[in-house]
Amino acid sequence: MDAVIDFLNTIFWGYVLIYGLLAVGVYFTLRLGFVQIVHFPEMLRSVLRSNDTDKSGITPFQALCTSLASRVGTGNIAGVAVALTLGGPGAIFWMWVVAALGMATAFAESTLAQLYKVKDDEGRYRGGPAFYIAHGLKASWAGGLFSVCLIISFGLVFNAVQANSIADAVEGAFGVPKLGTGLVVAVLSGVIIFGGIATIARTAEFVVPFMALAYVGLAFYALATHISLVPSVLGHIVGSAFGVGAAAGGVAGSVAAAMMNGVKRGLFSNEAGMGSAPNIAAVATPDPHHPVSQGFVQSLGVFIDTIVICTATALLILLSEVVPSAELTGTQLTQAALEVHVGWLGRYFVAIAIFFFAFTSIIGNYSYAENALVFLGHGHVSGVIVLRLALLAMVVWGSLQSVATVFNAADASMGLMASINLVAIVLLSGTVTRLTKDYLAQRKAGTEPVFVADEMADLPPGVDRQIWSRK
Repeated sequence: MDAVIDFLNTIFWGYVLIYGLLAVGVYFTLRLGFVQIVHFPEMLRSVLRSNDTDKSGITPFQALCTSLASRVGTGNIAGVAVALTLGGPGAIFWMWVVAALGMATAFAESTLAQLYKVKDDEGRYRGGPAFYIAHGLKASWAGGLFSVCLIISFGLVFNAVQANSIADAVEGAFGVPKLGTGLVVAVLSGVIIFGGIATIARTAEFVVPFMALAYVGLAFYALATHISLVPSVLGHIVGSAFGVGAAAGGVAGSVAAAMMNGVKRGLFSNEAGMGSAPNIAAVATPDPHHPVSQGFVQSLGVFIDTIVICTATALLILLSEVVPSAELTGTQLTQAALEVHVGWLGRYFVAIAIFFFAFTSIIGNYSYAENALVFLGHGHVSGVIVLRLALLAMVVWGSLQSVATVFNAADASMGLMASINLVAIVLLSGTVTRLTKDYLAQRKAGTEPVFVADEMADLPPGVDRQIWSRK
């Protein structure tokens, strides 16, 4: 079993996804005319608005916060530190490049999720890759396989990973036994996820901005107190990416190591193209009433995750001039860097940050799994309760131990899931392009973009025309 799983992970993560995600990002960036850069102000406009007349979905801001809850996890603290250790400062530059490309991929997959969304038996919006695969490509079997993989990885095993990170951090900083931490996290998670996606969205809307602002605020403090070093550090980041200049903060790395570690860290962190965030993008009530507006919202999510939060971690480490090593990497490296900036409070701040980052990942991941369960036809009360109880059990289990085989199996599951999604969004890229042109043409004409299914002659099959009628 280990041999099979390791082989699959080598194929997915060594070849298919690393190059596939990059290629798809370049493809959509070029085909959509650098939409993520040229129309960046439209992202902010789409997030800050809210349609109060349609109660079937959550607000665009709630959708952004929920996707960030899943995207922003322990990888933003520990993963960036590992990338710096293995790839040097240049790894951060390649993270930026990957994020810029990933913004176009996130735009495409979330636009499709909005277009092909449906209403469940209770009148709530549901959707995601499984739905646009089934309705847009008429491949229900692939949508079902995608959903199973998503539930295994995001719904169950990855939440055990997050719980393990929380338990380790809390035990190291405060001496609390791992079982006690696991039970507390399970209870808190249960209170929220048993309230459904609406409760998850409201929680994320409050917690995510708070944790992100606190963390980024600390990075700005480090910048302010080391302002004279900032130009040289930024110069080292760019220079090291191409093998120019000495390493910053004692961190060294070859050009190849910088590129590979930066690319991997960027791809794993922002999740663009993985098919995860579109599950919550579909649940939103977009404003303007057009699928593309939610594409802009989720594109902004990639920017915040990598360009803002991952960069904050990198600058905290590089400005501290703490030298990483085989013994000092990951969370410990970030903690040591923060202790340079804020003294003994640094260790506790990192533990608290990991708690919030990982905890919100748990509830964000669950929201994706519930959508997948609905697609599989088990979205009734009993099925949802079983999923929620299984997730809570995994949280407690994950806080106590780490079993490599199980976590590697989840990686393979996510690899298959992401591969299916990448093929799907490329096959449906013509639809994304058509919708984007329609949105931008209306905006250029000075009108509020509105998508009405019956008014688009070349509309692809599988779209719910009642949802996309003139409100």
